[in-house]
Amino acid sequence: MSVTLGEEVMLLSLDDESGVAKDRASAGWAVAGGILLELALRHRIQVVSGRVGITDTSSTSNELLDERLHRLADWAHRHRSGKVTDWLAKDQATAVRATVRSLCERGLVVEERHRTMGLFPVRRYPEADGTVERELRDRLARVVLRGARPDNRTSALIALLHGARLHGIAFPDASRKEIEPRMATIAEGQWAADSVRRAIRDMQATMAAVTAVTITACT
Repeated sequence: MSVTLGEEVMLLSLDDESGVAKDRASAGWAVAGGILLELALRHRIQVVSGRVGITDTSSTSNELLDERLHRLADWAHRHRSGKVTDWLAKDQATAVRATVRSLCERGLVVEERHRTMGLFPVRRYPEADGTVERELRDRLARVVLRGARPDNRTSALIALLHGARLHGIAFPDASRKEIEPRMATIAEGQWAADSVRRAIRDMQATMAAVTAVTITACT
């Protein structure tokens, strides 16, 4: 089953049993950023110097991406500055909800509704089918822990996770000191074509910036 970069980040962040998102704030930014990066890799948008431009509004053959592209194109038309950080700030919560809904529709997670203290509604998304996440984690381990050469999509995901400082959700049993240098090297994208490398670097820089703001706000 093919999943998007945003969905991959979401799967990594959700606890398999409880369905609670780990590193919730940073993961939310990364999910929204992953959708943008996916659209860039599919040549629907370009991100240059922190600004987003729409290059192609044709269908990606993916319902989640098409819906997000439509919203982004409408926003970009009304906001000529087109700063990625402005879009992520506006879209983060909506992007997360759309991504979780897509995972539910694909049967990868299931929605459970609870009330805390009998009053406040809470939704959680435990794992329903772990096949995709197991393959994902194995692919990341082969590249980061065992030194395999990454493909474009795996490198893009690693760059996104590194930029958002989400090393822990991808490799919960490995020390940050062990994995961070390898992830940083992959994030530099020397292996990639120029257009892919630029998209990854621009998005990584954006994610680093918004994550720094999130960390500051939470301290």
